[in-house]
Amino acid sequence: MTQSNRLSGGLIDRSKVMNFTFDGKKFQGFEGDTLASALLANNVRLMGRSFKYHRPRGPLTSGSEEPNALVELRNGGRQEPNTRATVAELYDGMEANSQNRWPSLERDFMSINDRFSNFLTAGFYYKTFMWPAAFWERVYEPIIRKAAGLGSVSREDDPDSYDKGFLHCDLLIIGAGPSGLAAALTAGRTGAQVILAEEDFILGGRLNAETQGLGDMSGAEWVASAQAELAGLDNVRIMPRTTIVGAYDHGVYSALEKVSDHVIAPETGKARQILWRIYSKRAILSAGATERPIAFENNDRPGIMLAGAVRAYANRWAAAPGEYAAVFTNNDDGHRTAADLMAKGVKITAVIDTRADAPSMSGAEVLAGAQVIDTKGRLGLEWATVRLANGTTRDVRCDVLAVSGGWNPNVHLTCHQRGKPAWREDIAAFIPAGDIPTGMSVVGAANGDFSTASALKTGADGAVTALSDLGIAATAADLPQAEDAPTNVTPFWFVKEGKGRAWLDQQNDVTVKDVKLAHQENFKSVEHLKRYTTLGMATDQGKTSNMGGLAIMAELAGKQIPEVGTTIFRPPYTPVSFGALAGRAVGADFRPTRKTPSHKWALENGATFVEVGMWLRAQWFTKPGETHWRQSVDREVMQTRKSVGICDVTTLGKIDVQGKDAAEFLNKIYANAFGKLAVGKVRYGLMLREDGIAYDDGTAARFAEDHFVVTTTTANAVVVYRNMEFARQCLYPDMDVQLISTTEAWAQFAVAGPNARKLLQKVVDQDHDLSNEGFPFMACGEVTVCGGLRARLFRISFSGELAYEIAVPTRYGNAMMEKLMEAGEEFDAVPYGTEALGVMRIEKGHAAGNELNGTTSALNLGMGRMVSKKKDCIGNTLSEREGMNQEGALMLVGFKPVNSTDKVLAGAHLMNATGEVNAKTDQGYITSAAHSPILGSSIGIGFLKNGGERKGEVIRAVNPLEGKDIQVEVVSAHFVDPEGERLRG
Repeated sequence: MTQSNRLSGGLIDRSKVMNFTFDGKKFQGFEGDTLASALLANNVRLMGRSFKYHRPRGPLTSGSEEPNALVELRNGGRQEPNTRATVAELYDGMEANSQNRWPSLERDFMSINDRFSNFLTAGFYYKTFMWPAAFWERVYEPIIRKAAGLGSVSREDDPDSYDKGFLHCDLLIIGAGPSGLAAALTAGRTGAQVILAEEDFILGGRLNAETQGLGDMSGAEWVASAQAELAGLDNVRIMPRTTIVGAYDHGVYSALEKVSDHVIAPETGKARQILWRIYSKRAILSAGATERPIAFENNDRPGIMLAGAVRAYANRWAAAPGEYAAVFTNNDDGHRTAADLMAKGVKITAVIDTRADAPSMSGAEVLAGAQVIDTKGRLGLEWATVRLANGTTRDVRCDVLAVSGGWNPNVHLTCHQRGKPAWREDIAAFIPAGDIPTGMSVVGAANGDFSTASALKTGADGAVTALSDLGIAATAADLPQAEDAPTNVTPFWFVKEGKGRAWLDQQNDVTVKDVKLAHQENFKSVEHLKRYTTLGMATDQGKTSNMGGLAIMAELAGKQIPEVGTTIFRPPYTPVSFGALAGRAVGADFRPTRKTPSHKWALENGATFVEVGMWLRAQWFTKPGETHWRQSVDREVMQTRKSVGICDVTTLGKIDVQGKDAAEFLNKIYANAFGKLAVGKVRYGLMLREDGIAYDDGTAARFAEDHFVVTTTTANAVVVYRNMEFARQCLYPDMDVQLISTTEAWAQFAVAGPNARKLLQKVVDQDHDLSNEGFPFMACGEVTVCGGLRARLFRISFSGELAYEIAVPTRYGNAMMEKLMEAGEEFDAVPYGTEALGVMRIEKGHAAGNELNGTTSALNLGMGRMVSKKKDCIGNTLSEREGMNQEGALMLVGFKPVNSTDKVLAGAHLMNATGEVNAKTDQGYITSAAHSPILGSSIGIGFLKNGGERKGEVIRAVNPLEGKDIQVEVVSAHFVDPEGERLRG
């Protein structure tokens, strides 16, 4: 509670005390702290355990690149694992817990893994779990799964909401450090639409961590002035707590805004996080740079941190990571950290500089040409062992070791479209190059310009150039005088002495020895090395680990680092929660609910609804006195077959196909011929996959020589359209044909039953002849209804009855249903739902989704003759494979129970009347079953070996899992009107 390591100054508000807990212990911090800075101020360095060896770890960095200090925040449904303490904005009431330890952080039993590190080296899994094979499923996999992961996931529902949104701008500026602010000021003053996105909760970037001034102001004062001006511009949107996590085609960027992560719970109606899709005309990447560590023996103890992070904790958060600090560096930036710490009253015990010509410092001992070769301390750093330039060793007391190996530009977003960074010798780092995203420019430290003056200038100039590309004249903003020191770094990647382990990737526990072992075992490609050792994988994405691994690879191969190359990076830049990815798509909103045009009418008339894909369809309509769904369904079936029924079939896929080559195109798509289909006619069609398997059936109606309307099954509406569009663009690009999905443009209703024509004659305008001669079976045409409303009429039947399908523009769908029911009152018309629809299609033997299950051919479906041999079409050639045309193949037939009270079950396997029940004796399976009120019994259709020759045979339908075994007779799949007299009447 004393905050014993709290320093003076900083950008924290000491008037606002924040109470929080870590592992159940109470602490205090201030507004403006992060969890890491507050813990350090309270002299807490141990914050986590490493993934594989469970070694004690403290924060290495002060930003989103942090590999070690991963914690669980909150509890219950709001529990969030793997949160970086270095970016978790402190709030009053925060509950944080360490993770990946048992029973406690200080005494972790799993740290025993560290004793077996010689056996858990690179490639351990690949080498160990190969044998014996039988152990994998029962022994190895359960152990690995139990050990996997870091934090724990709550099993309670998350009470918070997440959202998604869309933004548009002329210029997107990624990062609000000095270069980003200079770019924003330049662009904002022109009136251009600007978005300034910054992952931190305050603007300024490294200006908040440094003591150098800008002109006559401090860095923080200049940032406040720039922010105030930008906030006053209506054309500039400032987005703190927002990380650009992905760069995509056409100037599209994804951004995660943490709206309410800095409070204990979001305000009512406010999202916790928003995932934005930003459409930009131009983008400026001003994401800064990440400091890199130096690898040496035991360089992972709590208290060993990057020098820039130590400086940030002291200057921005007024938190000293310890009492005695040493600095290990190969560049002048390390000396800056030592100077700032001394100014804050922290004792500097030594500045260990690998350079023989290291500059001296007033007030601190500089050990030139020296190296840290080992450290001591059980749960935190206590001593560092230094090899001096003369070869002798010396122990330096320190509980903080600030390490600086130079800086790496944050090139990640430039690689999201496979851009390859290029090596820049003077800074010993990779900078953006090659195929960076179109419309993106890179400025400041992200492009290797590390001085504050360079960052300001390149930011302002970058905005001028980007806007000029858009035809917007801009003048670079007036910039304050700023630090402009040259980069002075002598590359030094790892200490070669020592028999112990030197850590490269502290998140994944990858050591220098692991890289050497991978090279020894011939994993010499940078991509192979990454995957074999896990170097730079997971959430780290190489931010703090890549360069050390590349340097060791280069040395082992006798090459320079640019010759070895580097991996490139992929989205997301930092982790994105599943909640943000889902947005509002949870619970009932998991996916969009599509309602049929007559949904309102159905709701008002007793419909029970069922999800069919994304559609909500009427399943049946309950009438007063009906107590069971079967009563409703049986009534709908009987009344439809007796008189007339009406069903909303809008959900069927509808695709307009137009162009002079439309008929030839459909010839390629369908297995049967469509080239000579007459105008005004409809033809049933079957589509095959490339491998010859049937995947959809439907109809194609020809309204003109160059105009067809294709219908598909509800389930396959999207895939059929996608496949047709692929064929149009890629397989037949020279054909004059265009496609458009019109599924939601037309409300379509099936009108079926003996009185279907009479009903429609009352609705369709009188100048259209609906007689059997004037509009025969499989006819189509454009008509008008209700006094001039345009409509389409198809005479097709799914029920086996005289039937039509009539379509009107969707906006009139509900009114059309009302009109049809009104016109049908004299015929006792009945609405029917999907259950009755299914019963009637089974009675008629129509194949649907259960039969088109991805394994059946046209031959299996009894449609072998539909596959034309006079033309080429998709799937035709492979449909002729011997295995798909052998004798005794499965054939679609019908089944009715010998005992009419027995229930036929879909999924039941078919067996001979006598004999064993096993896979060898399996004769087929039942795909669809229903109770037929017409036949007064349960019926089914399915596939039976050589089924066409076995009609009249009695076999068994068995379900061994449930102990069901009944006798069924093999019959025609056409239970009702097998000759088709009704539908042609």
